[in-house]
Amino acid sequence: MRIASPAFENGQPIPEKHSCDGEDVSPALTWDDVPQSAKSLTLVVEDPDAPRGTWDHWIVFNIPPVVKGLREGAGAGNLPGQALHGRNSWTRNNWGGPCPPSGTHRYFFKLFALDAMLDLSQGASKAELLEAMDGHILDKAELMGTYKR
Repeated sequence: MRIASPAFENGQPIPEKHSCDGEDVSPALTWDDVPQSAKSLTLVVEDPDAPRGTWDHWIVFNIPPVVKGLREGAGAGNLPGQALHGRNSWTRNNWGGPCPPSGTHRYFFKLFALDAMLDLSQGASKAELLEAMDGHILDKAELMGTYKR
């Protein structure tokens, strides 16, 4: 399984447009080679370089496995099928773009293929998500971008 973005290459800077310094819109994402047995996809975007520990920027779960990506701005809503937003570290159910206090931070876009739909509600926490995903991960793909202030 692979995940990519037309907005930035793996390991390269995320454009300001997608950060708190710009329009704060989620970047477009594409993926392929999802396992045929997948029942849903989950996306977690996190910054492990945050001063107070890993900061969750975006959580989306129950994405239909036939979907090949998310359009730019999907973090504000209009998710495909039965997909739902989880609660990010700002306690919001949407995209929160890169906004480091200083220096260069890394942002990991982690896509998981699961053998089940998750029995969670909109606004589920990352802890609830990880517990529900346990034992259901078929495959994983990762894209990393950086942002500097």
